[in-house]
Amino acid sequence: MPSRPAFRRFPAVLCTYFLGLILLAATVSGQQPDGPAIKSTVNLVNVSFTARDARGALLDSLTKDDVELYEDGAAQKVVHFAKSTDVPLTLGLIIDASDSQSHFYKEHEKDLEIFLKRVLGPRDRAFLLCFGNHLRIVNDFTQSGAEMLANLKEYDKHSSRFPEIAPDDTRDSGTAFYDAIFYSITEKMADVDGRKALLIFSDGEDNSSSHDEMTTIEAAQTANVLVYTIRYTETGKHGRLTARNHYGTRVMDRLAKESGASAIDAKEMKPEEYFRQIAEELRTSYEIGYYPAAPMKNDSFRKISVRAKDETIKVRAKTGYYAR
Repeated sequence: MPSRPAFRRFPAVLCTYFLGLILLAATVSGQQPDGPAIKSTVNLVNVSFTARDARGALLDSLTKDDVELYEDGAAQKVVHFAKSTDVPLTLGLIIDASDSQSHFYKEHEKDLEIFLKRVLGPRDRAFLLCFGNHLRIVNDFTQSGAEMLANLKEYDKHSSRFPEIAPDDTRDSGTAFYDAIFYSITEKMADVDGRKALLIFSDGEDNSSSHDEMTTIEAAQTANVLVYTIRYTETGKHGRLTARNHYGTRVMDRLAKESGASAIDAKEMKPEEYFRQIAEELRTSYEIGYYPAAPMKNDSFRKISVRAKDETIKVRAKTGYYAR
């Protein structure tokens, strides 16, 4: 086909030229052209993990070259790797202050104080939240275990003096287990860098939260917060668990597993033992980060797997996150 004369191509060239000027002017003036906006979809994903050898002993000498990282089965390039000693820790203690749970902190105040001394370093900090049908900050960020315990005793006498953390939701009665975790993450930890962990002392039962199990897990995974669950369960007749007890057990087990932490049954382990176990894990953990090879934010769940190249080493990390 013969080519068109130059003067016939000129209007198309001219239109293209003026269209470019219009788009440039819109950009300069802060206006957006019609059509979908282009947004950055690449976020650094951080993952906390612990590693144990074949005998179950924690390992504190791994390097970036000792592990492999996968998202939905695809290998990822590690861009950040650090040991726990190099990264500050933000710790939250969440205490179920309902009547069935109040005995635990009264009996184990000394163990809790020793734990805080073991865990909190010069760059670390912790806060304390107590909940029933209200979520109250008993102690904001501090490095003093003694200060937290003193305020805990004051809370036991005058709980209404302490500020609430959640929106003013109406809760006539009950226990807001999920909300206590959710708001501790979103209000106190979401924008904090470094290692982040929550210890929640409860039986896992909830009857007054505005959030549920899945939104709570998603919040923990998104913010890279380890949720250690310490379960204190009042048994029924003949020492047997009720149906609600079994439900609470499953909830606390899943919260810990999905976030990369551990679940503890307080009836099977003495307080000084589980506090020591958690302290050792927090002091012997790692932070690893990557930019996803498939970065699009499409609300899908991305499965994460951190593996040691030495197959005898067992790694524990969160199971994934939602790409939002």
